[in-house]
Amino acid sequence: MPKPHGWSQLDDRAVAYARALAADAVQNVGNGHPGTAMSLAPVAYLLFQRHLVHDPSDPTWLGRDRFILSCGHSSLTLYTQLFYSGYGLEMADLKNFRSWGSLTPGHPEYACTPGVEMTTGPLGQGVATAVGMAMAARYERGLLDRDASIDSSLFDHSIWVICSDGDLQEGVCAEASSLAGTQQLSNLNIIYDDNEISIEGDTDKAFTEDVGKRYLAYGWHVIDVAAASDGSVDITALDAAMAAAKAERNKPTLIVLKSVIAWPAPTLRGTGKSHGAALGEDEVAATKLLLGLNPDEKFAMPADVLAHVREVKIRGRELRDKWKEDFAIWESSNAKGAALLTRLKNRTLASGWDANLPVFSPGKDIATRAASGDVINAIARVLPELWGGSADLAGSNNTNIDGGGSFLPLTSAIKSADPYGRIIHFGIREHAMGSILNGIALHGLTRAFGGTFAVFSDYMRPAVRLAALMKIPSIFVWTHDSIGVGEDGPTHQPIEHFAALRAIPGLDVIRPGDANEVVEAWRQIIIRDRTAGILLSRQNLPVLDRSICAPASGTAKGAYVIKDAENPVAVVIATGSEVSLALDVQKALAGDGINVRVVSAPCLEWFGEQDDAYKESVLPSAIKLKVSIEVGIAQGWRELIGDHGIAISLEHYGASADAKRLFSEFGFSVDAIVARIKAAL
Repeated sequence: MPKPHGWSQLDDRAVAYARALAADAVQNVGNGHPGTAMSLAPVAYLLFQRHLVHDPSDPTWLGRDRFILSCGHSSLTLYTQLFYSGYGLEMADLKNFRSWGSLTPGHPEYACTPGVEMTTGPLGQGVATAVGMAMAARYERGLLDRDASIDSSLFDHSIWVICSDGDLQEGVCAEASSLAGTQQLSNLNIIYDDNEISIEGDTDKAFTEDVGKRYLAYGWHVIDVAAASDGSVDITALDAAMAAAKAERNKPTLIVLKSVIAWPAPTLRGTGKSHGAALGEDEVAATKLLLGLNPDEKFAMPADVLAHVREVKIRGRELRDKWKEDFAIWESSNAKGAALLTRLKNRTLASGWDANLPVFSPGKDIATRAASGDVINAIARVLPELWGGSADLAGSNNTNIDGGGSFLPLTSAIKSADPYGRIIHFGIREHAMGSILNGIALHGLTRAFGGTFAVFSDYMRPAVRLAALMKIPSIFVWTHDSIGVGEDGPTHQPIEHFAALRAIPGLDVIRPGDANEVVEAWRQIIIRDRTAGILLSRQNLPVLDRSICAPASGTAKGAYVIKDAENPVAVVIATGSEVSLALDVQKALAGDGINVRVVSAPCLEWFGEQDDAYKESVLPSAIKLKVSIEVGIAQGWRELIGDHGIAISLEHYGASADAKRLFSEFGFSVDAIVARIKAAL
């Protein structure tokens, strides 16, 4: 079979040893996914050695391409190339595959292993997140080098993905790929390993569509690469396809690569058994014989092969050195852009960035979603790195940036189209929106937000969980946060969602009680720079009079005494729209000679970070009766209110009626809550 120009016998041997390492690593630990890593070894090798722009000595180099292994179960596909390329992984790390404390966990983990750009494993997430990376690359180019001609900018680079049949069966891939076609993301290249095998065997049991035609319909450039006559990967055809993908200027590219899983294993190639289990000692030995290797050697790596594959470091260093020379020229003639880039790389904020955030005066009721829109625009005027949009709900979520332009290619029929616009139109694709936000965050320089109704956070949950797992600063805006959506009925009224979101470790869930708490919430989201979701009301809420209530700056501590009373006999804790209700309850009880303290608790995660002294000052242990008020299930509140506490909650779904009627019918009225507190006292 012909090989690409410059391909040598050493390259053939390197691929053979990469296949053997995949089999050995899984056999050694006794579990894992050897088959795909074996068949994809030449694919990843070709990409890392010849096409990927990277420098192993600097895994975070700004000018690098990004590589995502969406089929994270085949993690050895990536680990072997990181070992080959000299990212710091050594043979000992491959021997410790899937073991405690190793740099080679079962699925690639962001911030664990140098060269791993994101945590993958949940199928589809890699593809969808890569769309976000490609969008971020274009937006960052617009921030820093807007006027550069095609392919002449320092900030032009590619996003490469290897994905599987399993990835492309997941709905999130369909959502994100559709948007990528609309966005004409020509910097996005996906290699689809079409081996027609999943855990249950032949994919024809459940997956029979023509994927290439589907992607053509999305607006992608599709290249088919057939398998070689012996079933191996056709290296020459794949090399040409990768070159064609890099040359495409108007569309993202999907390379449909036919392969045989576990090739060349003599009895398990092309079978579901090779997907997720060790091959067995005899099969591994027989495979090595077919590869021309010593069947008695395990984790073998001849010195000449290792020296050859590590030469990629020379190519990488040369690429980076040339980039640095060009960067010095750009920097000298773009002082403003260079200063902005330095700030963005350091994740610092412009001086006085929050000086002109809005201050809302009492006397007018304002929905917290509307207040959030005002804050977003105030921040956007100072921080050009802030951009975002919603899942086709901008007018409801208040996520538009005034004058920001629509992030769309110039060929779009939309009049406001700007390839570097600040308003992302995600379409009705909540799951993809979450993943895309993660991709933008992972890409590194900007800050993006995405909005939808709180009840649809369910559609986003896998991406939200992954953001929290990776500890990245994705910002989720969830409006219509209670039965206050009224007439929309129970399908649109979040009941269990507050608790479900708070159950995600590492996710800050913020539910502000009024417009000024919204301001402080956004201030903290920007300052803290970590995974956050803000829950906002559809209905208007009173702007609390801070001359008689504590300053909204208490929001930063997660919970604070918003209005105290002399010698309180109970503490009432509320979030969101229920804070003003709690204050009305306090007033009614005071009329009956019963003093209670009111605590606003917009973010239980932030409150949990405070020291014991502060927590005791807000929720004194000496006051036994603590009452939580939140229009959702009570799950999670018992830790704060204790065994003697009362949870004013909603343990069933809502109904279709106006908000006032629903709050009354479901026990969220002053009279009903006062009665329950009196009874408890």
